[in-house]
Amino acid sequence: MSDLGPVVPLRFDLSDLVRKSVATLYSHLVTRPTGQALRLGIESQITELGAVCLTVLDFSEVVVLDYSCAEETIAKLIQRFQREDRPTEAFFIVRGIDDRHRETIEAVLGRQGLAIAAEPADGRATVIGQVSEREMAAWQALEELGRAQVPAIAAKLGAADADVEEVLEELARRRVVARMATPRTYFALRPLLTPG
Repeated sequence: MSDLGPVVPLRFDLSDLVRKSVATLYSHLVTRPTGQALRLGIESQITELGAVCLTVLDFSEVVVLDYSCAEETIAKLIQRFQREDRPTEAFFIVRGIDDRHRETIEAVLGRQGLAIAAEPADGRATVIGQVSEREMAAWQALEELGRAQVPAIAAKLGAADADVEEVLEELARRRVVARMATPRTYFALRPLLTPG
């Protein structure tokens, strides 16, 4: 990514979106076709926007989430925007998840080596999916700082700059943090939702 530029927040209330996309009265995210319909709608809006985008997937009103729907909606969405041929820069946060959602999302992402920033219902930010201890430590340090360059994060962790940079680059590739190339600066995602 050459320049982070302005970040446009997009919020999707998934219970509302499922009612509109598949014409159901229920807040149940079940079946692969339901997940595919949601993902295609989200991808379309992100692509139309054509700007750096931080997408919030809000599960607050979702009653049921099954594995196939989570794979279609979340895993494939992340994979699409990790690819070199992605239509634009996009990052993702899941919000309002509770234990039911988290268990399903973690299992699906973990199987595919993916991760996503999360704001559980208790409000404590974290990363879920497949994430190493080193990645979690670097992510938490950056979350506390908001944005920083490698030396500041390395100092906070008491680690070598080169090691920390390697971990941060992997987190940026995985879309869990954002990066501006010049000067190389890393950004936690949540502060990007409230610029200023």
